[in-house]
Amino acid sequence: MSDAIRKKSPRAPSMALDEAISRVLRVYEKERRHAAPTEVVAQHMGYKSASSGAALSALASVRYYGLLERPSEGKLAVTKDVESYNFNPSEAARADLLVKWLKSPPVFGELLDQYQGALPSEATIRYDLIQRGFAPIAAESVLSVFQRSVQFAHYFERLGKESGELPSTNAAREDANVDAFSDGPVARDSSSGPEIPNLGASADRASDLDRIPVRLAGNRRAYLLIPTPFYVADKNRLKAQIDLLLTDDETE
Repeated sequence: MSDAIRKKSPRAPSMALDEAISRVLRVYEKERRHAAPTEVVAQHMGYKSASSGAALSALASVRYYGLLERPSEGKLAVTKDVESYNFNPSEAARADLLVKWLKSPPVFGELLDQYQGALPSEATIRYDLIQRGFAPIAAESVLSVFQRSVQFAHYFERLGKESGELPSTNAAREDANVDAFSDGPVARDSSSGPEIPNLGASADRASDLDRIPVRLAGNRRAYLLIPTPFYVADKNRLKAQIDLLLTDDETE
């Protein structure tokens, strides 16, 4: 995809909120709230180098949510809110922080302000993202991250409790309709080194995945886990995720 198309898409997280919190808590375990070099923070988050595309994308995502701050050039620190989330015994207070972080990326906040009571269909969200300047395939990737983040924060369920109403069944179905193979949490495979998607409840389908190595510069290697069958829509979503990584690479 051309640079002109990539630059068209606004900034948005390429990582869902649950994974972003998990990775930042790893940083907190090592550094508490002390400022640390960006390279060190990236390593705490599970990346070999802060200069890799995946690390740049992850660092950008956690900053969009407000989980990391930059107190000085070349250094990052965990925010006070993360510390509060980690230790606060009040579930209500922790839920408030989840909503705050969920709405911190401008595009997520705008969509949630627009959607009252429940998420609309995927087609509507995709259209709204494109109207906000996202390229179509980038919109597909942001859609997946947005849905999963809303589900993790129990956003509409929380609003329903506050108003005394229950979220619609359509909202629950939309939240549940998040592809288990798209932009999922990652788990470290100590035997082989590279990070692989955590299949969770779909682990019984692991035999249907082809593990494809991709050679990178510096004698490094990445791995793609491709399900069988692999449809055109799957290919477009994979391309969208790569495109989003490249967009984040340019912004840092």
